[in-house]
Amino acid sequence: MRRVKIEVIINASSGAGNGAAVQQRLAEAFKAIGADARISLAGNGVEIVKLAQSAAQSDAEGVVAGGGDGTINSVAAAIVDSDKTLGVLPFGTMNHFAKDLNIPLDLEAAIETIVAGHAVTVDVGDVNGRIFLNNSSLGLYPRIIREREKQQRLGWGKWPAYIWAALAVLRRYPFLEIRLSVDGKELTGRTPFVFVGNNEYEMERLNIGSRACLDKGELSLYTTNGTGRLGLIRLALRALLGGLRQERDFLAFTTKDISIGTQHKRVRVALDGEVTIMEPPLHYRVRPGALRVLAPANDQTH
Repeated sequence: MRRVKIEVIINASSGAGNGAAVQQRLAEAFKAIGADARISLAGNGVEIVKLAQSAAQSDAEGVVAGGGDGTINSVAAAIVDSDKTLGVLPFGTMNHFAKDLNIPLDLEAAIETIVAGHAVTVDVGDVNGRIFLNNSSLGLYPRIIREREKQQRLGWGKWPAYIWAALAVLRRYPFLEIRLSVDGKELTGRTPFVFVGNNEYEMERLNIGSRACLDKGELSLYTTNGTGRLGLIRLALRALLGGLRQERDFLAFTTKDISIGTQHKRVRVALDGEVTIMEPPLHYRVRPGALRVLAPANDQTH
């Protein structure tokens, strides 16, 4: 049996546990099912990017990202539009990308999926040259992430820090003045958030936050105009109970390209849960079929 050659990049600070122990466990698991896997541990985001760029130039058939959605984004960015396939070991807290592709959350099952070699083609979102696999957002969410990271540096756990950050940001409740261009339509206004998804998101009831399709070649956009705190709570309840899309203050579009301008020279933008600084205007586009991902053979991306 031909041995598959794979580069594996593990975020040592993810939920995988002890880095050295996980590295040994992975090496044994890949070897047991006929894969030649070189496993590298990355201590931070810079190391993940360097290892991913090196793996993209290697002779490996697949490049595997072990970590959360931010780690998977970093590795995917190095191999997008190439002949490499992306493997996913979901070690993160939420694992949105893995769940949307039905990739097993169990480690051994995820490894079996990778070695089986069944690849599906998925779209990638792009904003000013930076990719996202799940979504990108402006406004409240990037501020919450920034505040959460500040509290974590002070010693708080991830979830307590997140709750504290959310309450702190919602208390201030900052608005963005935006100029939005979608399908030739120009919209201006004040909003607490803008959410752009790679393909359409479920926004109501039990499936909220998931995607049924990752290869339709479109972006989704969700925002609200001038909604205050109580209005935002109302929209959240409508999302949980149903009827969100009937809300007059909730705006939802599917499109190929989006342009967002603001009065700020720089703006915080979240990409798959990681926050970066960008200069407006922000030009969003979809890159259809730009990434090949190893997924279960019965996966249906559309």
